[in-house]
Amino acid sequence: MDFSLSEAQEMLRTMARDFFITECPKSLVREMATDERGYPPELWGKMAELGWMGLVFSEEYGGGGGTFLDLAVLLEEMGRACLPGPFFSTVVLAGLTIQEAGSEQQKKEFLPQIAKGGLVATLALTEPSARYTPEAISVKAGASGEEYIIDGTKLFVPDAHVADYIICVARTKESVPAREGITLFGVDAKSPGLSCTPLVTMVGDKQCELVFDKVHLPKKNILGELDRGWTYIDKVLQQAAIAKCAEMVGGAQQVLEMTVSYAKERVQFGRPIGSFQAIQHHCANMATDVDGCRFITYQAAWMLSEGLACTREVAMAKAWVSDAFRMVSVLGQQVHGGVGFIEDHDMPLYFKRAKAWELAFGDADFHREKVAQELGL
Repeated sequence: MDFSLSEAQEMLRTMARDFFITECPKSLVREMATDERGYPPELWGKMAELGWMGLVFSEEYGGGGGTFLDLAVLLEEMGRACLPGPFFSTVVLAGLTIQEAGSEQQKKEFLPQIAKGGLVATLALTEPSARYTPEAISVKAGASGEEYIIDGTKLFVPDAHVADYIICVARTKESVPAREGITLFGVDAKSPGLSCTPLVTMVGDKQCELVFDKVHLPKKNILGELDRGWTYIDKVLQQAAIAKCAEMVGGAQQVLEMTVSYAKERVQFGRPIGSFQAIQHHCANMATDVDGCRFITYQAAWMLSEGLACTREVAMAKAWVSDAFRMVSVLGQQVHGGVGFIEDHDMPLYFKRAKAWELAFGDADFHREKVAQELGL
């Protein structure tokens, strides 16, 4: 079996790693955690010039015609760099949703703007329950003549404070099976009645509360079929889960490398701590987890790229990687000792992300339930 990347993917990985080392040092990551915007426009512009915003979009929409597997390679390097900013929300959450559910006109209107870095977008999915299930959708969109009126609250909407365009998942029909009667709406972020409140988070990433207070939208703003929105969200959630796994793989790889390097340099009791068996076993367990994460993530990413059914593989990957990245970070902290808890050190950046990202798009238990269902249990 050949698990190696293609020559083009290797070039993308090398280019991205070199770019982030230069353009996204950890000092910038810490600075952006307290910055109101959350990312520097200059960095966003440079990434757009490299074609990364449109990597997975068709060339007819201004994209690079790449595969989801190509995107996973790029996201791994972004996770390694702790990249701040709305790339994930714009490209993965909103862009792939438009590509999946949008009409030809909507694709031509929005995807080229995303590809050139001119549009920041996001997906308003989760609500106070913070569940990724159709039963959790309670924000309502009622028909009124040629319009729909949206009412309700969305929570944990990434980068909504800087978004130009928001895709809202709303309930348009009651008294039907939960996954039916859900519709996707494209919303101008400046729409009257829409308010945004940034939330304080452990990581310093930009999550927001969105309140829809009788927001009026024309029917043409519907993405996909009326009342069939969850069909699209199902696929987007699979893509988002594996995209987040790719970021976690990059973060875990960096933690492993930092920890092994520290174990070789840190001298205690007259010798490097890496010479002690306990430390060696910690590092060996970390390396095993990182490789396992990478293989299971890229298997699922390849299946998504090929359009293969992979509900079980996606769920297995998110369950495994969610637990593994957290454990790799815990072991990395143990090897580093007290210095790994100092905010000026890089370890806390990854430790916090490991905890936050394991919950994104369903935690390990959520996805273990899916695996069990796929097994017929």
